[in-house]
Amino acid sequence: MEEKKLDINSIIGFVLIFGILMYMLWQNQPTQEELEAEEKAKQEQVEAEKKNNQTKTATTTDYTLGSDIDSLQLVALKNKLGAFAYSATQSSNNETTVESDLLALKFSNKGGYLSEVRLKKFVDFDSVPIYLIKDNNSGFNINFGTSDSRVLNTKDLPFVPTVTKNGDVTVVSMKLKVSESKFLEYRYEIKDNDYMMDFTIRSQGLSDVINSSQDINLNWDLKGYRHAKSISYENRYTDIHYEYEDGKDDYTGARDADEDLEDVTWIGYKQHFFTSVLLTDKAFKTANIKAENLVEDEEIDTVYTKYFAAKMPLELQGGEINQPMDFYFGPSEFKTLNAYNRNLDEIVPFGWGIFGVINRYIFMPLFGMLGNWLPYGIAIIVMTILVKICLSFVQYKQFLSQAKMKILKPELDAIREKYKNNKMKAQQETMALQTKAGASPMAGCLPALIQIPVFYALFQFFPSAFQLRQQKFLWADDLSSYDVIADLPFHIPFYGNHVSLFPILASVAIFFYMRLTTGQNVQTAPQQEGMPDMAKMMKYMMYFSPIMMLFFFNNYASGLSLYYFISNLISIGIILVIKNFILDEDKIHAQIQEKKKQPRKQNRFQRKMSEMMEQAEQQQKAQQNKRK
Repeated sequence: MEEKKLDINSIIGFVLIFGILMYMLWQNQPTQEELEAEEKAKQEQVEAEKKNNQTKTATTTDYTLGSDIDSLQLVALKNKLGAFAYSATQSSNNETTVESDLLALKFSNKGGYLSEVRLKKFVDFDSVPIYLIKDNNSGFNINFGTSDSRVLNTKDLPFVPTVTKNGDVTVVSMKLKVSESKFLEYRYEIKDNDYMMDFTIRSQGLSDVINSSQDINLNWDLKGYRHAKSISYENRYTDIHYEYEDGKDDYTGARDADEDLEDVTWIGYKQHFFTSVLLTDKAFKTANIKAENLVEDEEIDTVYTKYFAAKMPLELQGGEINQPMDFYFGPSEFKTLNAYNRNLDEIVPFGWGIFGVINRYIFMPLFGMLGNWLPYGIAIIVMTILVKICLSFVQYKQFLSQAKMKILKPELDAIREKYKNNKMKAQQETMALQTKAGASPMAGCLPALIQIPVFYALFQFFPSAFQLRQQKFLWADDLSSYDVIADLPFHIPFYGNHVSLFPILASVAIFFYMRLTTGQNVQTAPQQEGMPDMAKMMKYMMYFSPIMMLFFFNNYASGLSLYYFISNLISIGIILVIKNFILDEDKIHAQIQEKKKQPRKQNRFQRKMSEMMEQAEQQQKAQQNKRK
């Protein structure tokens, strides 16, 4: 048997093989940077395990979006985002753009919310497009806890966008994914020729991800952009409107507000002529709303008017979120809002009670009809004429009463002089004379009271009439804002830095109207010892009211000043016609004398007043007898 020996060739082969293996190991050893990264990853993993039972809050600085994520970055994302790290591998920091006939929209992939809303058919006072949302002036966020003790904010998390068409409806789906079948979705459905879009927040397969023992809060905030020439005037009509408790509606007004509400079905951030509204099919059980004025100095040009914020809790159903809602971004126009049949027309401030009824069912239809056929400036004039004609009988009754009191004044003064030491007897005789003559100061007051609801309703109507926005008339560029005939190089408190002509014309008309009516009232005003001089007071009012009108309306809508100018001009004409062509003082005097001769029955109120005066007179006599 031959003995096996290790020959030289075998030895050389083994040496070469060993050398090749050593060379390969040396070539594939990790670099210093790779060793440091690996060590860092191990430390992060150890720290993550140590903090496994502690709460973690993710922010946008905790991860890098995109599909080019290596294994180490994925580990870091999982440590920060937990199950939602999957969404970061498919999303990006880009925006998704969609347009309809009325709206130009941008959706932020980071947060999944609307980052820009432009109303395509409107521009502001400086011809700049109307943006309700732009440059981070609005936030939309859901704050919730996870089963692995994290607290997340959707505004900072990566959503995956999908845009599809369903007929005329564009569907934008923004998904915050745990996997392809598990996600939190914002679903927007945008329709052509519609300012309202369907919006749904829903989750799928997240019952084991969302911590149901913690509150889930929806936060929506917005800083309203300035859109009008007068920021003080715009801010007066910028506030929060809301519906609650099965159809009730209310608003915060121009003041700052911090209110807690119950059973809220919609919240609207109203910016005078434009509004952003969040509506829900399933009422929020509670909501907190806040409003804060951002205009510190009206003399300084500013970007924003007010800050609005709302916080509403979301409820889980079977561990999942399902909240059907709607968004409205559009004009604060009565016709547009009323068409949705969601009580949104209450956003238009027509006034409460009888004032709102007059505006809704009389002035709005009338003005809309006139506006279809006439320029809006002419429509205001025609509408004013029609209103004054309808109220002319009231002015006639008022002036007739003043004429009767003027005729009776010598007799009334004689009674006051005769019983100047017995005021109770003077009042009795005065009332008896007025009753016989069929004249009473109250007869002149009652017609004036009838005009107050109409006056106040129109005061509310014109600032709320969207149709007047950017409509020109004569020298006014915009009937919904103040007109300017001269710019001042300085600012006058309560007046402004410009001169408006329509308030001047209205003030002049008010002065002459009050001069006519005050002259009549001065002649009939009773003068009693110890009482202020009524003639002087009325004269002061004759000058004070026009000056107040001049200052108060210099920054108001020129359409409103135009109405007051035409209204008072017509009132002057009506009074002159009544005074010179209708009322005959000699004839009225003869009628009064005839009535004085006729026995006149007192009504229940007059009898009661007479009895009270007689009792008071008897008590006065008894006290005088005791003193004697």
